[in-house]
Amino acid sequence: MDAATYPQKSVIEFMAGNMIALRVSFDSALAKEFKVTWTPTLVTLDWNGQEHHRTVGFLPAEELIASLLLGCGKVFCDIEQFDRAVAPLEKLISAHSGTGAAPEAMFVRGVCGYKSTHATGPLKAAYEQLQKHYPDSEWAKRAQPYSLL
Repeated sequence: MDAATYPQKSVIEFMAGNMIALRVSFDSALAKEFKVTWTPTLVTLDWNGQEHHRTVGFLPAEELIASLLLGCGKVFCDIEQFDRAVAPLEKLISAHSGTGAAPEAMFVRGVCGYKSTHATGPLKAAYEQLQKHYPDSEWAKRAQPYSLL
């Protein structure tokens, strides 16, 4: 990714504005601690060092940015700051809808909506949107029980 993805302006700008990047050798103590067994592996951590998302393998710029946006959204969702989770998820869904991360972002957005309100409407909406835009995705299948709400 050093040759093709990381040098791209969109990746540089995204990383500079949203992440604190740390590169570690595959045989370092941190790599062992975070169970990095394949490179490249990008681990999205919160400020306490807890993992919330992982991207493994080479990705083109748009896919990488989408995956990192998903990681940002999942950090805030997991720590129950649902209002802060929505912005990166919405950006991913609107600006990177053709990426592999978009269906999961749609699913996580629905979960955030449910957890923040305890109303089932966001889960059902997530299911319906997944069926409309990503019907063959793993996340549409996972959301299928929400069709019963």
